[in-house]
Amino acid sequence: MSFTVTVLTMFPEAFPGPLGVSLIGTAWREKGLWSLETVDIRGFSTDKRGFLDDTPAGGGPGQVLKADVVARALDSLPASPRPLLYMSARGRPLTQARVREWSRGEGLIVLCGRFEGVDQRVLDARGFEEVAVGDAVLAGGEAAAMVAIEAAVRLVPGVLGQAESTEVESFEDGLLEHPQFTRPRTFEGRDIPEVLLSGDHAKVARWRQEQREQATKERRPELWAAWLERQAKTTPRD
Repeated sequence: MSFTVTVLTMFPEAFPGPLGVSLIGTAWREKGLWSLETVDIRGFSTDKRGFLDDTPAGGGPGQVLKADVVARALDSLPASPRPLLYMSARGRPLTQARVREWSRGEGLIVLCGRFEGVDQRVLDARGFEEVAVGDAVLAGGEAAAMVAIEAAVRLVPGVLGQAESTEVESFEDGLLEHPQFTRPRTFEGRDIPEVLLSGDHAKVARWRQEQREQATKERRPELWAAWLERQAKTTPRD
């Protein structure tokens, strides 16, 4: 059974976007390792004008997607154990650990909001998990959905071809990835670090680990603090 992704959106034409190209696109269209389908929320409005939204209760600017419309769109799908995700700036941050957990399942059902968001009652009633891809607000959930979907799909066995390509990269063990280099040896006066050309695999491994630690310490101090704490707990005491 392939990894199946269903996206509930007002703009199905936005998909597949980047999900349809490169290795991930090949894994979908040619290998059948995962599949993507969209559900147009607009088809579930009972308003003769086709309205999906209404003004916020309590006042304020903008519009809110109606609970009953979203519920009908979701309930049109067959029962499934797949996680329900709602892409939202107020959600919990997307993490590699959560993505890896999703990749081991049967797929995802992703709701893309618009305007001021979605009526909270349908999110609570249907058990949606609110997910944020960063500390920024987007016009809609489609771009964020593609980020979450790609992060999960690339970990589905066979999609990237070599499992090793996902083992030493940012967040897999709590550290950011080391910098990468390739030919030419010199570019605009900048050389590839000599250690990477030494042929000494032990030295290369140590250098890469040092680079990972340095980058994490400088760029993501919260990750660095968490990594140090884990190291302290796992290091044997005399």
